[in-house]
Amino acid sequence: MSEVIHVRCAAVLGAGVMGAQIAAHLVNAGVRAVLFELPAEGAEPNAHVQKAIERLRKLQPNPLATPEHAELIVPANYEENLEALRDCDLVIEAVAERIEIKRDLYARIAPYLTPQALVGSNTSGLSIDQLAEVLPEAIQERFCGIHFFNPPRYMRLVELTPSERTAPWVLDQLESFLTTTLGKGVIRARDTPNFIGNRIGVFALMAAMHHADRLDLPFDVVDALTGPAVGRPKSATFRTADVVGLDTLQHVVEGSTERLKDDPWVGCLKLPAWMGQLIESGALGQKTGAGVYRKVGKEIQVLDTERAEYRPARQEAAPELQEILSQADPATLLERLRRSDHPQAHFLWCIHRDTFHYAAYLLASIADNARAVDLAIRWGFGWQRGPFELWQAAGWRETAAAIQADIDAGEALAKVALPDWIHRIEAVHTAEGSYAPLDQVYRARSNLPVYQRQYFPDQVLGERPAACGGTMFETEAVRLWSLESGIAILSFKSRQHAIGGDVLDGVIEAVSIAERRCRALVLWQDSEPFSVGANLKQVVEALESEDYDGLERMLARFQQATACLREAPIPVVAGVRGMALGGGCEFLMHCDHVVAALESYIGLVETGVGLIPAGGGCKELALRAAQRAPDGDPFPFLRGYFETVAKANVAKSAREAQALGLLGSNSTVILHPDEVLHVAQQQAIALAEAGYRAPLKRPVRVAGRDGVATLKAFLVNLRSGGFISAYDYEVAARLATTLCGGEVDAGLSVSEDWLLHLEREGFMALLRNPKTRDRIVHTLKTGKPLRN
Repeated sequence: MSEVIHVRCAAVLGAGVMGAQIAAHLVNAGVRAVLFELPAEGAEPNAHVQKAIERLRKLQPNPLATPEHAELIVPANYEENLEALRDCDLVIEAVAERIEIKRDLYARIAPYLTPQALVGSNTSGLSIDQLAEVLPEAIQERFCGIHFFNPPRYMRLVELTPSERTAPWVLDQLESFLTTTLGKGVIRARDTPNFIGNRIGVFALMAAMHHADRLDLPFDVVDALTGPAVGRPKSATFRTADVVGLDTLQHVVEGSTERLKDDPWVGCLKLPAWMGQLIESGALGQKTGAGVYRKVGKEIQVLDTERAEYRPARQEAAPELQEILSQADPATLLERLRRSDHPQAHFLWCIHRDTFHYAAYLLASIADNARAVDLAIRWGFGWQRGPFELWQAAGWRETAAAIQADIDAGEALAKVALPDWIHRIEAVHTAEGSYAPLDQVYRARSNLPVYQRQYFPDQVLGERPAACGGTMFETEAVRLWSLESGIAILSFKSRQHAIGGDVLDGVIEAVSIAERRCRALVLWQDSEPFSVGANLKQVVEALESEDYDGLERMLARFQQATACLREAPIPVVAGVRGMALGGGCEFLMHCDHVVAALESYIGLVETGVGLIPAGGGCKELALRAAQRAPDGDPFPFLRGYFETVAKANVAKSAREAQALGLLGSNSTVILHPDEVLHVAQQQAIALAEAGYRAPLKRPVRVAGRDGVATLKAFLVNLRSGGFISAYDYEVAARLATTLCGGEVDAGLSVSEDWLLHLEREGFMALLRNPKTRDRIVHTLKTGKPLRN
């Protein structure tokens, strides 16, 4: 099969929580989505699916890139709209996890599928082979499992599982589509119960619950032990159960029991009795307001099963455990956990041992190689390292011997020995690849063309590092380097890529070098965030010494740095993923093009610390408002920008950043964060090939004193209503004056330099106010804004 299938339209069968969110993510990616559900009685047969679409607007975290994306989902029902399937290139089934329901639905839709349509099931554990049997033979080669993890927008993992009849080209096509178009990390699984992610991840949860019960450890202590302290998400164990929903977890665990009857660990794969009692009482976790935890006012409470009541949740790991967990070396950490007599240490050793044991026993049957397991657990369950990476980091042979010793002593959860391949290798991940036990080889990464777009993909421990390019210029704050001839890449080296004086100096020098030696420049960071903005610590140090002249020089340097990006004779393209706040956003605003991953959170947040944007951000917004009204009043557009900045709003996606005007028309949104650098380089090349010239400075028509007066009247109403403080008013008034071009006639055209002057003037006036200093200090200490 040499032809490429373009997924222009996709159908999602089933408008439940997963189905509706899959449809939402399809439209996030620009794919037309038709969402099917059973018809409703009454005048509106699509009432059920319309209700599901409306629910998407209220879900948190938000499955929609912008609220308006809900309008792009087409409602449909199985009685009247099956003809719509003829326009669909991809059909994803996401109905209830009952094989008879799925089979009946497949038989119903089969006559309407085109010969080219790809078909997948979002099942989390049913047999793909059994599901394929009901489909006509012509469709079977185009059918496989496509298992999204919840929530589909945010969870990176998608498991792609073939049946015995699935054509290889179908998997290749879907893997490419899921990766680039939907931004997913695709793992190919074998058709075994619960596939890879849930098979290992749910077992790890069950093992933690089992040992917590055996050792009588309180739930909040377990969560203190099994969260970030051991490289797992904050939700840890019991909070994860609450977030997933206790009834959903029960369905996953009990629903797979029949298929796992030959699993040596099957006796441990059951929920504790107290959880069953919670489910019966309707306490299902976060969605019902109570589960293992509940919130009463501002207090988080946790269930005490002995007293059958809730108590304040505040317990932490024992001091002895905190000291052990501070060990940076995994080998030392696991060795100390194993040898300690403390029950909390014993608990942690046991849950690691049993997860390692389980993963090793299953690897050959559930996955092609160990990399698939580790990435599935990282992408699907949020672990920093997968089980095989942790094992290898702790010492492969030593840890294997310790696990086997516990098995022989009857202390492990199952009596089965470690598989023989464990003892034949020194490491599961090497520079050559990851171990594939069936073939007894180290398997390299996929060579599908889609992965050539990822210069720095997620790597597993022991894998050969990606090429880091040739350095052209480097300081302690920045690095200018190159992967492709003629294209320079500028990256910050500061913590969280904060922008201080050293970064500004480095940027100015790096741009000068790139201008002399390269065709184009790409601004990109090697890790998230893109930038948290100005280095507030440096600002506080200058304030404490009352070095206002130094601060004003730094501010002028900031404006010089952003200006050199705008005025460079070569195209400058930014690639962003993660947060781009304050000054980070201003850097983006001065680039010729921005390539942003969907999960980019962009905002001018300076008012939160009592300041206004002064790195050219206000000037750029005034300019954009004028460009949107070339012959008219810029104020209608300026007002929206003002509200966004005054409230320190941060866009919840790159699409929302476009809607708010923080990303301009010269921006491209892509879904996969690891493809940002590739696309940014291609955009830079295209601009250079087109004979790029830096934009000419033009006069800017401003709203003037009329605009300032209107915005101040708006602020007076907010102040009178108690919605903002007196100092909020003062900060926002400075912002209004700057955005509107100052106290000049409405419609007057001013220079960009005048707007930059207003920025500096407003910024420095606020910086001299003690209330701004208090806001900055409070934010540095707490990470939260101060409303003084």
